[in-house]
Amino acid sequence: VQLQASGGGLVQAGESLRLSCVASGSILVVNDMAWYRQAPGNQRELIASITRDGTTNYVDSQKGRFTISRDSAKNTVYLQMSGLKPEDTDVYYCKVDLITLTSHILGIWGQGTLVTVSS
Repeated sequence: VQLQASGGGLVQAGESLRLSCVASGSILVVNDMAWYRQAPGNQRELIASITRDGTTNYVDSQKGRFTISRDSAKNTVYLQMSGLKPEDTDVYYCKVDLITLTSHILGIWGQGTLVTVSS
């Protein structure tokens, strides 16, 4: 089972990006999916999460400009980011809680995708 994140890149302040993260492998069911961000030397911090039934939860500081969504048929979670600011420059990680075909409960991380916002 693995996660593949994509969509990061270099953008100018005010622009938008959509990050994607696909879970693949021997998956029975995907439960909660989430996005985190991490700056060098800092702890990884939660941006938002989404449950299997689509209920979303946002950290207060991240509300408004970031939107999490999922396509359960594709085992994919998205993070739509708008009005990007230079301080949004970070590595963004997805995390997925799932159950495998062999009934193992896993919480796995994607490899991270770098978002750089220039002023």
